[in-house]
Amino acid sequence: MKISIFGLGYVGATTGACLAKEGHEVVGVDPQPAKLELLRAGKSPIVEEGLDELVSQVVSEGRFRVTDDYRTAVRETDLSLICVGTPSEPSGGLKLDYVRKVSAEIGEAIREKGAYHSVVVRSTVLPGTTEGVVVPILEEKTQGKAGEAFGISMNPEFLREGVSIADFYDPPFTIIGTPSADEFERVRSLYTGIQGDVIHCDLSVAEAIKYGCNVLHALKITFANEMGIFCAEYGVDATAVMEILCKDTKLNISSKYMKPGFAFGGSCLPKDLRACVYAARSKDARLPMLEAALDSNRYQIERVANRIVSFDKRNIGFLGIAFKEGTDDLRESPLVALAEILIGKGYDVRIFDPNVHYASLHGSNREVIDRYLPHLKKALCTAEEVVDHAEVMVLGHNTDVMRQVASRMRPDQIALDLVRAISPASCPARYVGLYW
Repeated sequence: MKISIFGLGYVGATTGACLAKEGHEVVGVDPQPAKLELLRAGKSPIVEEGLDELVSQVVSEGRFRVTDDYRTAVRETDLSLICVGTPSEPSGGLKLDYVRKVSAEIGEAIREKGAYHSVVVRSTVLPGTTEGVVVPILEEKTQGKAGEAFGISMNPEFLREGVSIADFYDPPFTIIGTPSADEFERVRSLYTGIQGDVIHCDLSVAEAIKYGCNVLHALKITFANEMGIFCAEYGVDATAVMEILCKDTKLNISSKYMKPGFAFGGSCLPKDLRACVYAARSKDARLPMLEAALDSNRYQIERVANRIVSFDKRNIGFLGIAFKEGTDDLRESPLVALAEILIGKGYDVRIFDPNVHYASLHGSNREVIDRYLPHLKKALCTAEEVVDHAEVMVLGHNTDVMRQVASRMRPDQIALDLVRAISPASCPARYVGLYW
């Protein structure tokens, strides 16, 4: 393909050189004369292993040339990649000045070109930016519509500094967000021969996945470092701990627990997290991320409570009260905490859980209700009673039994699904998902 790349910094220079090596004809666009001079001389404008040699090769072969003339670049190519920087504002927000500027330039050039042109955002931008910022600018400047005058896609990069060329050829996946099947195929053709899955998704999903990946990487580093603090205080080899921890690919290094949903609870996670935080503090050390995890978990419960309050309904039904399905364990159940908040606010709460019957509870579960939640036992009732009573039904367990109960709901009721137990299409009530 004939490709123009706007922005020849870290992402643009690496992407351009690699695409040129794969046989595409690449025109790089940048306003900085120093970068253009280096690239014309076959030298990389950034320090990156192997990039000098690669740039020298593709420039000498005539497959990678550069210019500061955006009109010529768009006129002579079929697809433009936006690879400009999105630095932080002092507030922490993203500075989109460069994205806006090149979007306007590309739009003007497309109008002058008078032919359909594909535009691909590769810069890291927040969800909604491509559709809410880039597309309106392009439509204004082209005097046309997305999908007619130009195609639009979001194609985030996953290039780590120091190994970016290797990452280009062996990425974790290739993400192409676009509403157009034709644009998806066009962008996918850039990466023919590149390893890994190619995933088609919405524009906003493509934008968000970049943040999800980077935030997760930051959290993993912070977690390993805080485990280092914790272990060091007890004279434990933290490296040995983490090496063994990572051998668990069933739970630890896996997709398990990586689905948006309600708060965690039970007899282990809250207790052990608090114990780690307390143990560190007792030795004059802190684990800020782990401390924040407890606050975040409580916020999840409060957030759902506030959402229920916003419905302005007083009769609330719960399908599930144990901390997870398939158990009668009430210890630190987030559903119990949610019910407590609502009961404390004067809501009339009724609860159905096939595994929780007050008469058959014993041990710690009986103690939880008798000592801390005496009012909860009055709320336990049959499935029929909950359905008849509820104006808002809280779906807390993902089981066939709960789906059967939910299927009896009425159109005048609200189903607040915390666990994606049912689909909106199959719900006879007004369906409200937690994060979906």
